[in-house]
Amino acid sequence: MAGTTLKTEKFKARDYALFGILTFVIFVVCIGVGSVNVPLGQTAAILWNALTGQAQADSTAVPIILSTRLPRVLCVALVGASLSVCGGAMQGLLKNPLADGTTLGVSSGASLGAVLAIAFGITVPGLPFAGTMVMAMLFAFLSLLIIITLAYRLDYTLSTNTIILLGIIFTMFISSIVSLVVTFAGERVKTITFWLMGSLAGSSYYDAAVLGVIGLVCGILLLSKARELNAFAIGEDNARHIGVDVKKVRLTVLVAVAILIGACVSVSGVIGFVGLVTPHMVRMVAGPNHKRLLPATLFGGACFLMLADLAARTILSPRELPIGVVTSLIGAVLFLMIFFRMRRGR
Repeated sequence: MAGTTLKTEKFKARDYALFGILTFVIFVVCIGVGSVNVPLGQTAAILWNALTGQAQADSTAVPIILSTRLPRVLCVALVGASLSVCGGAMQGLLKNPLADGTTLGVSSGASLGAVLAIAFGITVPGLPFAGTMVMAMLFAFLSLLIIITLAYRLDYTLSTNTIILLGIIFTMFISSIVSLVVTFAGERVKTITFWLMGSLAGSSYYDAAVLGVIGLVCGILLLSKARELNAFAIGEDNARHIGVDVKKVRLTVLVAVAILIGACVSVSGVIGFVGLVTPHMVRMVAGPNHKRLLPATLFGGACFLMLADLAARTILSPRELPIGVVTSLIGAVLFLMIFFRMRRGR
């Protein structure tokens, strides 16, 4: 028995090592490839010299790598990992394979806050570039508060069906308000439209640092609820009978997802399908156990969005596609595959 357990643990460690290596390779490739291609060896050398504080070679590739592509790819990886782990947690919490973090309407609420900040030039005193982020996170919280309050009044037990239905209705309502704001946005319409399609162009190290800190805190919180999410798979009543505080776990996961999605939307705009399809793809490898699934979705989401961003930058180079367009095209196909697979299984 002990030998079997040890073997399983080694297998898990090997899997995570492979995920980590794959993510690192894709990370370096995405930094080196673009409108100006930099050889993989030179890219790795520039990154290593920057990490160790060594002098950089006199090359035009250095500012391209360190000032433009590195902060962008860092933000892409962090957004992908965050949206993916939110999707995995929401699918486990709501017991719905077609659910993700946007099911709550939090993403729509965050986008409304960011659109208001962009359209009317809302800023934070002393932090002129933080207005969009603060508004997105504030509206994400307000969206969660509204949905949870309505769900609580309609259904004291906060059932998943009630939350999903309210999330869909809320998303439709917010979309109409966003369209109304865009109508009065004037000269900022182009910026808002491009942002609504999802884009990480112009991302900075500051954005990466904020995403990293928020992602670390909320990610640890979500990973700590893996055992409870496994219990949700056998039903809320059964989970309650084995000692799980269902309402507390649900609220904790929802709040963590709201914070994480609000931060991501403020930096990247609206990027769909990442939280929906990535957990399904990872589940084929890692299995349904959330103790393995959630950590694996971090790597899977980062890889998926980095490759999507690479495609957005290179398919029509030098013109750049919004990353949300690429993920929607890929996600729509995968969504149909998941849907038909569910129908056949039923």
